[in-house]
Amino acid sequence: MELFDVYKLWPIEPVKAKGLKIWDKDGVEYTDLYGGHAVISIGHCHETYVNMLQEQLNKLGFYSNAVQNSLQRELASTFGRVSGYEDFALFLCNSGAEANENALKLASFHTGKRKFIAMEKAFHGRTFGAVAATDNPKIRAPFNLTDHITFVPLNDIAAVDKCLSTGEYAGVIIEGIQGVAGIYEPEAQFLQEVSSLCKKHTALLILDEVQSGYGRTGKFFAHQHSGVVPDIITTAKGMGNGFPIGGVLVAPHIKPSYGMLGTTFGGNHLACTAALAVLKVIEEEKLVENSQAIGEYLIAELSKMPIFKEVRGKGLMIGMELNPGYETLRDKLLFEEHMFTGGAGANVIRLLPPLTIDKQTADKFIDAIKKLTA
Repeated sequence: MELFDVYKLWPIEPVKAKGLKIWDKDGVEYTDLYGGHAVISIGHCHETYVNMLQEQLNKLGFYSNAVQNSLQRELASTFGRVSGYEDFALFLCNSGAEANENALKLASFHTGKRKFIAMEKAFHGRTFGAVAATDNPKIRAPFNLTDHITFVPLNDIAAVDKCLSTGEYAGVIIEGIQGVAGIYEPEAQFLQEVSSLCKKHTALLILDEVQSGYGRTGKFFAHQHSGVVPDIITTAKGMGNGFPIGGVLVAPHIKPSYGMLGTTFGGNHLACTAALAVLKVIEEEKLVENSQAIGEYLIAELSKMPIFKEVRGKGLMIGMELNPGYETLRDKLLFEEHMFTGGAGANVIRLLPPLTIDKQTADKFIDAIKKLTA
């Protein structure tokens, strides 16, 4: 049997990692400035994380959600306190796509409506509802085609108002910052006005913080820069530092019922332990504050470079749009300077490093760009 070939792969095989460093099978050392799509939030193989998972694995790795699991309640309590959403409830699942799927389902249950507004260039996942709300026809099969989703331009409040005023929509789903699109932010006023319109028209506001959450932008969630309190928040990537886990944060006015949502593996003992370890390190090492400080420094320094048309983002979620002629910079960073970064199309480099990044590593990245573009 061969692998089903759906990934374009770099000719690199990581076999070991620590902190911000990765080593491939040939012993070549790389600096990780991408965190595997914003997944590695507290650095690779953090001692606290490894120790907590090993200890739990020696006790119990898994049992079903048909029995008590006090780790789930501990995670919900800790997550609520650290994120500032103590009065919300937590549903645990396995991934960002699954979190968004359940968020859309929950909003439809609550409102009794079936239609949603999503933003142009949005990415919410690859499962049925999530991919329907993703503005990329290339990854939607005929099975996924639906008239339940209306796409509107990001930050176009008139377009949102026009849809919501029909009374047909269960909610609006928005990324805290659009990642796959190339790092585009919803404006604070736009989020505030969408929130008001949702309340007016009995729709729910869903904030997809799968990539932009967990301290990455200098707040725990990106939408917290706007002061908006959504009805539902989804999270996943940075939540388990590589262990598969997702979550749906649900406002207190949305009531659960038995069987409404469900999952076999979601919230298992190892996943909860991984998530608790991440929150422990984020608090103890003040990584939200570090994300803000290093992010501001990087954005300020990168913005001075004439090779970039624009530098966008907040904290450690940064998009660098290249001027014509510099499209090969990402490949050069990887193969000549041994630095992992991300991309969005041919002309945007994405930075999503572990939140543990220090100024020395930030300077090393800046110096590498200067060297490669001199």
